[in-house]
Amino acid sequence: MTFTFWEAHVTLPDGFLWGVSTSAFQIEGAFHEDGRAPSVWDGFPAFEGQDASVACDHYHRYREDIALMSDLGVGAYRFSVAWPRLADLGFYDRLVDGLLEAGIAPVATLYHWDTPASVEDGGGWLRRDTAHRFAEYASVVGELLADRVAMWIPVNEPAMVTLLGYAIGQHAPGKTLLYDALPVAHHLNLAHGLAVSALRAAGARAVGTANNHTPAWPESAADVAAATAYSSLHNWLFADPMLVGSYPAELADRLPIVDGDLAIVSPPLDFYGVNYYNPTRLRSPSEGNPLPFELVDVDEYPKTEFDWPVVPAGLTEMIAALRARYPGLPPVYVTESGCSYEALDDTDRIAYLDGHIAAAVEAGVSGYFVWSLMDNFEWDSGYSQRFGLVHVDYPTQRRTPRASFGWYRDRIRR
Repeated sequence: MTFTFWEAHVTLPDGFLWGVSTSAFQIEGAFHEDGRAPSVWDGFPAFEGQDASVACDHYHRYREDIALMSDLGVGAYRFSVAWPRLADLGFYDRLVDGLLEAGIAPVATLYHWDTPASVEDGGGWLRRDTAHRFAEYASVVGELLADRVAMWIPVNEPAMVTLLGYAIGQHAPGKTLLYDALPVAHHLNLAHGLAVSALRAAGARAVGTANNHTPAWPESAADVAAATAYSSLHNWLFADPMLVGSYPAELADRLPIVDGDLAIVSPPLDFYGVNYYNPTRLRSPSEGNPLPFELVDVDEYPKTEFDWPVVPAGLTEMIAALRARYPGLPPVYVTESGCSYEALDDTDRIAYLDGHIAAAVEAGVSGYFVWSLMDNFEWDSGYSQRFGLVHVDYPTQRRTPRASFGWYRDRIRR
């Protein structure tokens, strides 16, 4: 099967950054090595009782994985630093040096959901103090790596931590607070702002963010209010304070804002990262629903093996909405976009990437990071979903590049 859409219709800008992304908890393993403390995710229920104690064993096999990235030809690798490894960050020192030796720019995320269990036991992101503890952690990592890391992302997808972790309990720490989870959003935003300042004080050259964004589609004309309410929660609750220093008016009164907070949250960013997977359809709530919306399946498009609709145009729509809402938006990168398919001859993934890269470039982005370099532990879904350009046989840890790996390598080289 041949895919030529984006080649025929899209011209890449100079300096376009091709990358891949992963996160520490999902691939590293080595739970009990080098002083790693327990994470809030370590004992959280996952598919068929699986856990990430070994995952892809990246902690021991990172040089093999760097070699794969070198063969792929990416210009950048987005990884995350595990906050529970604060006692010994030597692994990341070695990883960053190895990436630079291979000519790959390190892009570091400080927090990809793996809160230390001790921090959660003390109240987690419901407590304001957690933002300040995070800033201290950011300062330590910045002092170690700022001279070598090209781009920094303090907090990955605060919307997912708030909504899935604290509002509906699908993710760790498994709390079901609904709207009472909103203080989490403010404390994550505060942590972002404090970390931006800490990283810059340590010499970081480019600091941005990676927010999960989804177009909110009303099911009918009668459901516009439901879609608007959802978009305020998922999209604007995080982008607004970071980019313009204010919250959506309908949510601001629910947040524990202290004088001066919004100035802390909104230092100018060097880039803005968009994590995109699919649009969300909404309708007005049924009787007894405490939320102002209900989610509706998007069934008119092909779906991934995770049952997510494949809608490249949604990425273009979302970036256009961001540019319209924020005229001073900094350079935009797609910091995550990918799909779950099992097959080694993964033509469906190739089609997905072909369409989404075309949509991203047409929207004027500065780079695209595929999620993910390799199969990994997919949070509450365990090992049941396969997002990797590289297939991982977990019992043997054998890495096998899929067809999409070769396709992506060819696109980068062209």
